[in-house]
Amino acid sequence: MIEFTPLNHLSVYLDRLIKGRLWLKVIIGLVLGAGLGILLNPSTGLVSEKVGLGAADWLDLPGQLFMRLIQMIMIPLIFTSIISGIVSNTSENLKSFGLRLLLYFIFTTALSIFIGIVVTLIMKPGQYIFSLGGFPNSGEPQPLPNGSSSTLEDIPAAISNLIPNNPLESILTGEMLGVVIFTVIIGVAITQLSKGTADPIIRFTEAVQKICMIVVSWAMLLVPYAVFGLMAALLSQIGLEIFIGLGYYMLAILLGLFLLMIAYLVLVFLVTRKNPFHFLRAIREPQLLAFSTTSSAAVMPLSMKTADEKLGVSSHISDFVIPVGATINMDGTALFQCATTIFMAQAYGIELSLINLILITFTVVAASIGTPAIPGGGVIILASVLQSAGIPVDGLLVIIGIDRILGMFRTAVNVTGDLTACVIFNQFYGAPLNAK
Repeated sequence: MIEFTPLNHLSVYLDRLIKGRLWLKVIIGLVLGAGLGILLNPSTGLVSEKVGLGAADWLDLPGQLFMRLIQMIMIPLIFTSIISGIVSNTSENLKSFGLRLLLYFIFTTALSIFIGIVVTLIMKPGQYIFSLGGFPNSGEPQPLPNGSSSTLEDIPAAISNLIPNNPLESILTGEMLGVVIFTVIIGVAITQLSKGTADPIIRFTEAVQKICMIVVSWAMLLVPYAVFGLMAALLSQIGLEIFIGLGYYMLAILLGLFLLMIAYLVLVFLVTRKNPFHFLRAIREPQLLAFSTTSSAAVMPLSMKTADEKLGVSSHISDFVIPVGATINMDGTALFQCATTIFMAQAYGIELSLINLILITFTVVAASIGTPAIPGGGVIILASVLQSAGIPVDGLLVIIGIDRILGMFRTAVNVTGDLTACVIFNQFYGAPLNAK
């Protein structure tokens, strides 16, 4: 078998940050940033709106630098991580493991959507907005790009478009699903090469991994300052009345995410017989980092390290599951998109039939798979979901105002889902691979 240094073994570059209690620094940054942001908010009357906006731009700078560093190395990190996971597995194990992982991700995504639908239909948060006059509407909802009234007709084209015509175009445009599929194909092809031919490719890929981890360690130094600045900038610009008006909607989303977290813990207990509270305690650092950065891609190295060292997951499992999961396993985002779509329909007074809900479900599954693992990725894709359901997209302007807060929670749930998948699949596939 081709030997490959696992990515989580390269995460020694993060050790100094973890030993320095990064999670505690992040919490301090969150609290101090929130306090400063409230003081800078024009609604308090302490500073003018112009001063508040100017301060927000500078406060946001560390966060922007952090995210640009992460986005800069995100594609090479995903590329090398997936190849690492593939070449470290036997071809037979990869076939059954890859298919079952995909089916598992589909199952958890469907479960998250079901929870989102039930919670939103029971709580009806959009009806309160509708009673106040609803969201702004500039006109009729835009038709689908091909003029069709059903998303079912787009399925064959969507399936064929999964394989990118030009991988470089997918890389340049940040189309992560195309990058993942291209990488999986290349990784499987590498396993068919002779050891002598494959070794130089493996060594080069390993070097790229190390370079990416060094850049990640640099970016992680900015995390406490980035969290402080992002929270201060956020709360300095958002009016308090938005929280009051949309608080019930936010409560519905958070309740759905909480129920999804419980479902993860139940799966961990039923499959692995591990104590769910021990599992939660072990993954608190990647959860907190995900909550702070709202980017599951930024947490990948720390998630791999946690899976390997604290959860006892085989590196062959984590190297494959976490990069793929960060791209296609967006359960928290799927719940958010589905619940928000129904919320928007309620706010506009649009009745959704059972067929509408089924179509929304299929659309959300496809949309969540293609959601970028970056801040705001859920809202970026949500417009297509609303459009397919015939719901005006104007109300998204209001949702964007609070998306950063909801994004923190759903990203933490996304990362929890990836780590849950790691321990579950390690139960079945990790033991043989861990054998020395």
